[in-house]
Parts: sequence; structure tokens; C-alpha cells
Amino acid sequence: METRRILMRSLAVVVVITSVIWTTTAEKQKLGKSCCTKVSTTEVTYPIINIRLRPQSPPCLKAVIFETEQGEFCSDPRQEWVKEKVKQFFTKPPTSPISN
Repeated sequence: METRRILMRSLAVVVVITSVIWTTTAEKQKLGKSCCTKVSTTEVTYPIINIRLRPQSPPCLKAVIFETEQGEFCSDPRQEWVKEKVKQFFTKPPTSPISN
């Protein structure tokens, strides 16, 4: 009887620990590269392949994410150049990347 109780407690502890690890790992994967913890005010001059708008949701900041062949750039959405690039991207045909 005592062995069964110890076994059940041990099993409960393993389930709790596994649950915490799984939740923490899933959260990191969900944030992934779409999370901007810093934003830049420097203009992106590489051709833009895609744009994603990221709302603020701590620890992520509100940002415009420019995807280029050189990588992704988190930019401050309040910058005029950012607003202009977004406007250009969504008004031009999808086959022509936006560049300087």
C-alpha cells in the first residue's frame, strides 16, 4: 500500500515537471523568429521579400518585420520610411521586391 502511494506521488511529480517543460518549450517555439525584443530605426535597403506586422505582446515589441534574403529585420513602425516601405510593398505586384 505504501509503495503504491509513493509510486503515485512520483508519477504525479513527473507529469508536472513534463508539463512545465513542454509548456516552456512550446512558448519559445511559438515566439521564434517572429518576436522582436528590439527594433531598429535604420532603413532596410535590401530587397524585401515579405512583411509581417507584429503587435506588442510582452516580451515582444510592436514591430514591422522585413524579410529579405539577408535575413529578417525588426523595424520601428513609427518611422516614416517604414510606413512608406509597407505602403509600397502592398501596392506593388508580389513578384517585384521593394528596394531602395
